[in-house]
Amino acid sequence: MVKTYIVNIRQLEEETAFQAALPSASSYRRQKIASIKNVRDRCRSLGASLALNAALQRYGLCEGSMEYVLGDQGKPMLRDYPELHFSLSHAGDYAICSMGNQEIGNDIERVRPGKLRVADRFFAEAEKEWLYQADLPEEQESRMFRLWTMKESFLKVTGRGMSLPLRDFTVFIEDEGTARLHQMLNDNIYYIKEYVLPDIFQEATGYKISVCCMDPDFAPEPEAVLL
Repeated sequence: MVKTYIVNIRQLEEETAFQAALPSASSYRRQKIASIKNVRDRCRSLGASLALNAALQRYGLCEGSMEYVLGDQGKPMLRDYPELHFSLSHAGDYAICSMGNQEIGNDIERVRPGKLRVADRFFAEAEKEWLYQADLPEEQESRMFRLWTMKESFLKVTGRGMSLPLRDFTVFIEDEGTARLHQMLNDNIYYIKEYVLPDIFQEATGYKISVCCMDPDFAPEPEAVLL
């Protein structure tokens, strides 16, 4: 089963909490954190480590003992556990990790106004048609970020990143929380699962989360990670 774990990085903003959590991170992650100057970004990086650790605990493992290698596209992989695939993302107050037994990609974004021009320039025509079927600007912005996280999660699962033009594949929104992809990059079938924040985090609104994988067996809800 593909599972997703979410950390509220505000738990780490106090220096005592940050320093208490830091030793649990791997040397790879600690070195990465040490290179980051922005305090909030350091918390996001450590939050991603804690989310990954929660995912690994399901297999009796811990992130602090992991060693990494870089894949063909520069994506970190677990050296001794190549069968475990993971993806990390963070935005605003949250960091997430999704893990499964197939290549996986995820994305979290905070809805922000003034971004519709991104869709106008880069989205496929069918996506823009669905987006602008909404009458209210607020709903258009919400739809834009739903599509954006789904498209980003697909870019990450393929390893192509932004080298793959956003118009070269199309996301079709179906039932609430699911979508299908039309893509000609390969013969694989990809599934997308959309999430909302767990109830414990519902004081924060305006976040969109998507996970993309060839495994259709997604956990029904993401899991909150508390320090």
